[in-house]
Amino acid sequence: MQPMNLINFFSNINPKDVLKYLPDAVLVVNEQSGEIIWINEKAANIFEIIRDEMEHLKFDDIVNMGMKLAEQSSTKNVPVIGGAVAGDKEFFVEMNASLIEEEYFITVRDVTAMTNVLVNAERTGRLNKDKNVMLSKLSGEFKSPLQSIIGFSQALGDGLGGEINEKQAKYVKIINKNAVEALYFMEKFLEYSQVESSLVDFEYQVFDIENTVKSVIKANENSIKAKNLTVSLSTENLSCKTVYSDMNAIKSIVQNILETSIKLTETGAIIIELSTPAPETVEQSGVKLIKNAQPSSYLMITILDNGIGLQESELEGIFEPYTQLDKLNKKNIIRSLSLGTAKELVKQLNGAIGIKTEIMKGTVFNIILPVEKGAIQQNE
Repeated sequence: MQPMNLINFFSNINPKDVLKYLPDAVLVVNEQSGEIIWINEKAANIFEIIRDEMEHLKFDDIVNMGMKLAEQSSTKNVPVIGGAVAGDKEFFVEMNASLIEEEYFITVRDVTAMTNVLVNAERTGRLNKDKNVMLSKLSGEFKSPLQSIIGFSQALGDGLGGEINEKQAKYVKIINKNAVEALYFMEKFLEYSQVESSLVDFEYQVFDIENTVKSVIKANENSIKAKNLTVSLSTENLSCKTVYSDMNAIKSIVQNILETSIKLTETGAIIIELSTPAPETVEQSGVKLIKNAQPSSYLMITILDNGIGLQESELEGIFEPYTQLDKLNKKNIIRSLSLGTAKELVKQLNGAIGIKTEIMKGTVFNIILPVEKGAIQQNE
């Protein structure tokens, strides 16, 4: 007996006989009329169709703009998602269509659950951004009353409104202190809200990183002197002091981390090191290493203190303020607002930030940023 010719064997097979055994839901639709010619059992179950009663049923009857989507999928050879109906039920399906001899062979799968997750995530993200935009626009409405309370309470304490007795002076001092703390908290919260929603417009320019960090240290002189700390800046391992980035963003990053280090350090010193990281250090941080990177393509900012350090439990969610809300500790929330702002800015600058800490031995913050035009453009 001669072996059967394989070409003749396969040419005699009806494609629909093969399709009915596939695990996918499959329909065959006429390209011209849009009528459903054939449907396998799985597809019939999805669309709740009785196969023997589907005469003259069109694909557009069960999938919104189904024929247009089928053409799009077939022409571009990509899956498409469309809205579908089955009785009173509305849902989403993903479709892959191929046109063979004036008939669309379409596989479908129900992706309603996945689509709902994506839609809800998009809606939540949009609402969150709208909320933060509103907060940013109303920042003056929040801050102005507090600034007035601070100003007038300070004036009363200084005797500009007339002489007050010791008890009144005590109350005025409490009012002033609480208003200052409330304003600081509001400023940190509004700053984080703005950065979290990507409302910061970055302005890249060439500037001197050493002078920039020095200006941040100078802005914190009062806090540093109040605790009798020393803050030093080291640039020994920095190959180039000129960088290309957003100066204000880097100022904000250093400011927020330096504030945190000052609060963690009661006595001793804080060291800020500016250095050029080795390529392996850049890769280990998670920052994308560009091809032909120059020594000046990346900058590492290290801020280390010899303060009290942080407990392991405090590290959980330290860069995420919202995770701190159930801990009812204002100090932790403010710290996470500061660090959350720093992390978001670093992320938006295509960098990475890390923290190492040990109780009673101090805390180290490491930031790595691309600071060369080519490195930034390749990361976008």
